[in-house]
Amino acid sequence: MRAVLTWRDKAEQCIYDLAFKPDGTQLILAAGNRLLVYDTSDGTLLQPLKGHKDTVYCVAYAKDGKRFASGSADKSVIIWTSKLEGILKYTHNDSIQCVSYNPVTHQLASCSSNDFGLWSPEQKSVSKHKSSSKITCCSWTNDGQYLALGMFNGIISIRNKNGEEKVKIERPGGSLSPIWSICWNPSREEHNDILAVADWGQKLSFYQLSGKQIGRDRSLNFDPCCISYFTKGEYILLGGSDKQVSLFTKDGVRLGTVGEQNSWVWTCKVKPDSNYVVVGCQDGTISFYQLIFSTVHGLYKDRYAYRDSMTDVIVQHLITEQKVRIKCKELVKKIAIYKNRLAIQLPEKILIYELYSDDSSDMHYRVKEKIVKKFECNLLVVCADHIILCQILKIFVDNLFAIVLLKQATAVRCLDMSASRNKLAVVDENDTCLVYDIHTKELLFQEPNANSVAWNTQCEDMLCFSGGGYLNIKAGTFPVHQQKLQGFVVGYNGSKIFCLHVFSMSAVEVPQSAPMYQYLDRKMFKEAYQIACLGVTDTDWRELAMEALEGLEFETAKKAFTRVQDLRYLELINSIEERKKRGETNNDLFLADVFSYQGKFHEAAKLYKRSGHENLALDMYTDLRMFEYAKDFLGSGDPKETKMLITKQADWARNINEPKAAVEMYISAGEHVKAIEISGDHGWVDMLIDIARKLDKAEREPLLMCAHYFKKLDNPGYAAETYLKIGDLKSLVQLHVETQRWDEAFALGEKHPEFKDDIYVPYAQWLAENDRFEEAQKAFHKAGRQEEAVRVLEQLTHNAVVESRFNDAAYYYWMLSMQCLNIAQDPAQKDVMLSKFHHFQHLAELYHGYHAIHRYTEEPFSFHLPETLFNISRFLLHSLTKDTPLGISKVKTLFTLAKQSKALGAYKLARHAYNKLQGLRIPTRFQKSIELGSLTIRSKPFHDSEELVPLCYRCSTNNPLLNNLGNVCINCRQPFVFSASSYEVLHLVEFYLEEGITDEEAVSLIDLEAPRHKRENKWQEITSNNSQTLRLDETMDSMGDDDPFTAKLSFEQGGSEFVPVVVSRSVLRAMSRRDVLIKRWPPPLQWQYFRSLLPDASITMCPSCFQMFHSEDYELLVLQHTCCPYCRRRIDDPSP
Repeated sequence: MRAVLTWRDKAEQCIYDLAFKPDGTQLILAAGNRLLVYDTSDGTLLQPLKGHKDTVYCVAYAKDGKRFASGSADKSVIIWTSKLEGILKYTHNDSIQCVSYNPVTHQLASCSSNDFGLWSPEQKSVSKHKSSSKITCCSWTNDGQYLALGMFNGIISIRNKNGEEKVKIERPGGSLSPIWSICWNPSREEHNDILAVADWGQKLSFYQLSGKQIGRDRSLNFDPCCISYFTKGEYILLGGSDKQVSLFTKDGVRLGTVGEQNSWVWTCKVKPDSNYVVVGCQDGTISFYQLIFSTVHGLYKDRYAYRDSMTDVIVQHLITEQKVRIKCKELVKKIAIYKNRLAIQLPEKILIYELYSDDSSDMHYRVKEKIVKKFECNLLVVCADHIILCQILKIFVDNLFAIVLLKQATAVRCLDMSASRNKLAVVDENDTCLVYDIHTKELLFQEPNANSVAWNTQCEDMLCFSGGGYLNIKAGTFPVHQQKLQGFVVGYNGSKIFCLHVFSMSAVEVPQSAPMYQYLDRKMFKEAYQIACLGVTDTDWRELAMEALEGLEFETAKKAFTRVQDLRYLELINSIEERKKRGETNNDLFLADVFSYQGKFHEAAKLYKRSGHENLALDMYTDLRMFEYAKDFLGSGDPKETKMLITKQADWARNINEPKAAVEMYISAGEHVKAIEISGDHGWVDMLIDIARKLDKAEREPLLMCAHYFKKLDNPGYAAETYLKIGDLKSLVQLHVETQRWDEAFALGEKHPEFKDDIYVPYAQWLAENDRFEEAQKAFHKAGRQEEAVRVLEQLTHNAVVESRFNDAAYYYWMLSMQCLNIAQDPAQKDVMLSKFHHFQHLAELYHGYHAIHRYTEEPFSFHLPETLFNISRFLLHSLTKDTPLGISKVKTLFTLAKQSKALGAYKLARHAYNKLQGLRIPTRFQKSIELGSLTIRSKPFHDSEELVPLCYRCSTNNPLLNNLGNVCINCRQPFVFSASSYEVLHLVEFYLEEGITDEEAVSLIDLEAPRHKRENKWQEITSNNSQTLRLDETMDSMGDDDPFTAKLSFEQGGSEFVPVVVSRSVLRAMSRRDVLIKRWPPPLQWQYFRSLLPDASITMCPSCFQMFHSEDYELLVLQHTCCPYCRRRIDDPSP
């Protein structure tokens, strides 16, 4: 490192401080009571600034370059613009010691002897904070968050942006070591903020933001007055009482002197982003220096060592690009490298390193020797066992007697020896490169425009030299090959040229293509191979391989093809070598094979013919589909060979994307399958139609292929025609199903019932996929797939319940029950299916009733009369004695019952319902209504309206509104029959036939409608201990009753078992057909008979679901829905 004085000036007063404009164009100096503004490029004084009345102690420039500030002994701070205009002035109570701008917020910190102030353009006033001691210096961190203050009493105080103290650092020297200068490292690469501190205890120290010291104090042996970092933080400048500026590393290692002065140095700074340093002294001298850092480096083959950051050595492997850093922590003066040795000269010693291993790629060095002695030398050289120090012109070596190799007429600038030490290359002072044979002293050749030269360490006959911005490569005696290159050539290893440009060493990859082709032109294949091994492209390797192959230099060709991994040509070479071993010597035949591999077919054919192997030419042209050329080599015109040629020509037409020609050729050759395949792949429907219609129906395989392609090309009509032609009805059915042409499929199914499953099952699946579940269920049923039909219905019912469509759920459960009844005709499944039938019938009735409850509780308007809702809720509660089905809410049912009971006067029942609700979890939306109802019902009388009490039509007993036995009479246990619309108890009594009476006989007896005669009542009374029974005498004498059925309604008083009404033939004969309703269940169920006890009140039964309605209600509902409200049987549907 050396310092060159750029310019110097002298002011009349002491220079206490200076500051650069951030772009480096201006320099502001504090000289006396003035500010001096200099142009940094040539040292011209641009303008003196007057504004202070006393000595200016400090000056600082804002990071954005818009303003700078100065502080003076007159206790004032002045803010100046970059146009050198004063815009603001404020004062402290004492002289201003230092000022500093925040690098981020541009807040200005100004410090005096007893306080410091913070000012920013946004605020009107300056916020000031007291200090316990005189503040001598200050500095902001890079992020602008903290301000460090150096005190005269040896304390460093770190404050935040608001002036609050966060960290306090007490130096060991205390007030005997005043802090005179501090500065934060501006580097962005450092992980922590690092503060450099210089005090008048003559120490240099480093601290983290936390207050923790980094390393130990470094002794300076002078009183420091100023400290500053380079822009990137890699070096530190220090000046003071030693009358010079010293350069230190960022770790505090002294590197040297920048410039010696005649008086104390009060301030020194680095020009931003440069190596220029300005120094201000006690006597007013201003000096501007340029620092020049020289390159210290060494090179041996592919290892390059150079100095970095003045104290580190980096060893770079130029081939692998690996780098290793050796930290010396002292100034590195000289570097030398040789084989596994590395020598580093430091100011007071020389360190010799060696590699850990002999591995060529090993980059781990360890210290082998230390020579603790100070040496002054111009050049350092390390050998295997010695160190050579060059001092001026005298070289110390072991051998005192030099051997003269040759004498050169002009001065030598650079020289290098070839790898075998047989040739010497010299660059003289005239920039001429001269190459000599060392043994004969003969000048082999010379080339102009050279400044450095290097032999290739891997090839004896190759060298390179640089000069005039070009790189010159010379192989043997061939002409020079040139390419552009900046810098000096210092080494040549294989295909890599090591070039030193300015301060950096780089390895340049130079393909050896040009010299290789020079050897190839002269058919020097082995020499060309040696050059190629140094480094050429894959294309060059292939060219070398081809040239060697054509020259029948098989050994070189094999090596070259191996490098490019061309197995095809390697197989060719191996086959030729095998043939040569077997005694073949015809080079024309070998060369013909080579030409055919290279694509030179006509040359190959000529050589085949010349060597008497026309058949080989014929095979080659045939394989190449060059049929016109192949015909020239046909022998006697053999028809078999001609047919073979035509077949191959058809294949070739197909392969070269001329499919129409190929199809015609295949058809003419009878290859219908291939013709169909091509036509189908290209979508030629017309051609497929022609082929299919010309083919005989016995040719199933090609016809099936045609049908396959018709389907694929969306032409089902032609596919159907083809299937009909070959009589494949199963495939035809499958085609109709796949294309969803259901009408055609059904028509075919009618003619051929064996395909019924193949049609209806996919049809049902298609309906299910399209959300047409009801139709799908019917289709499954029609196909005889009862399990699928049931599964679809179960899914439908589950969905309906989950979606709260309870009327749909009731309908689907009714359908499920009827499905189960249908399956129950199978004796093996009878019991299970009948159980399911009754279960599903029960669920259908529950969901049908609950639909009204759900609508009442969820919708704003009610569609049912209060009496209907009252009856439905009672019916549900009577039916829900065990498990509650999914979706049915007891809360809603009880809530409906409570409200309707209250409205109809059944207050006792309403109170009971509200009490029941208290024990259930009630939804929030019902909570208020239920609580209110529970309170208001207590104001009502505790009894129910007698009008609401249900009557048993068998025993005329009034039943309670809530019956623990369910929907049966508490007295006679007769099950109630309800209207499916109003859920009132109907005036119907179920009766059973005596044993031996069939359903058909019973119906015929009822249909007789025998005339009724007035007869006397003949009752027979039977009295036992526990019961009294009335029986109608069935003799002719006892038939005097008006209605014999009424007598059958008698029962045993107080019996707990249900006694059904059983009628005989005579009773059946006495019944009127209009009074009897019959549920004509399909087998295996028995028919059910019901007798109306109030014939004038008409009751209608749906012929499909057998649900009972008041006739008026049924007619109104049918008019509304055009179908039965329960089973949805349409009124125009004739089937039951």
